[in-house]
Amino acid sequence: MCSREGRVDFLEEVRLRPGMWVNRRSLQHLDSMLTGYRVALGIHGIAEPFNFWTPGSQGRSSEWLGQRLGRHSCLGWAVEIEREAELAGRPAMEMFFEFLDEFRAAGHQGHDGAEPDGHPPTETQEPHASV
Repeated sequence: MCSREGRVDFLEEVRLRPGMWVNRRSLQHLDSMLTGYRVALGIHGIAEPFNFWTPGSQGRSSEWLGQRLGRHSCLGWAVEIEREAELAGRPAMEMFFEFLDEFRAAGHQGHDGAEPDGHPPTETQEPHASV
């Protein structure tokens, strides 16, 4: 999983077999896996679009979800989707993928503006182009 396509493929594998990939089908476990992936990108100096978390912010997907749900939370996307799913009496993983599809369909699958070290670009740096 060393490219955007790899991450997308991974998420599609999770969609097909969530119990195999994510402990107790917990979105908080999935969030931890994706955060670890983002940390590894930063450690290895790999600039890659990543919408789930960026050091210093929750990421574009959390911002979008806050607008979508009509409220913002510092707890992150996983907790908020799990809360929504519980209120709706639906599986959280199913709801996550519905929101992910909606997020992607809205054209939010671009670069998060972070440099490989995980920090936003400085005034002299230009964001890398999306793959």
